[in-house]
Amino acid sequence: MEPTAIRLTAPEISSLWTQYMFETMEICFIRYALEHLDDQDIIEIYKQSLELSERHVLRVKEFFLQENFPIPHGFTEKDVNIQAPRLFQDPFYLYYMYIMILQGLTGYALSVGTSLRADLRQYFINCNTETILIFEKTIDIMLTKGIYSRPPIITPAVATDFVKHQSFLTGWFGERRPLTALEIGDITFNMNRMHLHAALKVGFRQVTASNKVRKYINRGADIANKHIAAFGKIFREERLNFPISLQSYVTSSTTAPFSDKWMMYQIQLSTQAAIAYYGAALSVIARYDLGEKYVALTGELLRYAEDGANLMIENGWLEEPPKASDRRALAKGEKEGMDGRD
Repeated sequence: MEPTAIRLTAPEISSLWTQYMFETMEICFIRYALEHLDDQDIIEIYKQSLELSERHVLRVKEFFLQENFPIPHGFTEKDVNIQAPRLFQDPFYLYYMYIMILQGLTGYALSVGTSLRADLRQYFINCNTETILIFEKTIDIMLTKGIYSRPPIITPAVATDFVKHQSFLTGWFGERRPLTALEIGDITFNMNRMHLHAALKVGFRQVTASNKVRKYINRGADIANKHIAAFGKIFREERLNFPISLQSYVTSSTTAPFSDKWMMYQIQLSTQAAIAYYGAALSVIARYDLGEKYVALTGELLRYAEDGANLMIENGWLEEPPKASDRRALAKGEKEGMDGRD
């Protein structure tokens, strides 16, 4: 592909860098999963996903080379042991793919919105379209196999109406109004993600060789289960059904299929995504008690993510994203050079 004279902007470079890290992480997981999956329908989904991720990685490399940006290190075959025993059962692998596809679709939508150059916009639009096709197949298989927990249904109202009292916003004191469909949808989605977080951490803490990493993962598992319980309490009060746990799909293997660096990145990425989705939910809810709950849970995730980043830095696992030039340092260097010539 011929290089273009229009330079990529910082948001565009950021989108490409983030996708490269995500896709190389996913390739490790997919290759490992394909060594253990039994269900042919799930195997087909994973094969299609692997082909797509590998193609995306090659295209992102081309963009970086055109811009004379170094290609990120990301994750390689050194971060996965595909011969390690099975750590998860087939239903978990399908659910994992469902959540990761949703995360990818969110990223593609944001990338399209922040990309200005035509070829990059078209690239992310194509990524979105291709991923949606796999998403459709994944959902159909989950429903066919009875793996997906359908969200609650609500009774249709007699007619449309407008809010007439400020009691619509209350939640701390007095009688709470029923949850809106939007609030139910956000809680269901966030519970689904937290169930995945909890199951991943149950598996990862069995296989890590590092006591520090295990301690961090244990803390994360406790946080995930706490958040699941908080969301479940809200739904029980409303007599609504909620998603089921995935932790029973973790095997008893204690052999690590992934490097500690890979596992920490997966946890960090999932935590950051949870913070973003909590923020999205917080922006549209109208019941004060729910707002307070999301703020408290988000704060807990922020502290956990910060400690995770510090642990990754301590071990040399946190790859630095592209950043702007340090103009202050450059100016200082130029001044010192001039003084030396004098």
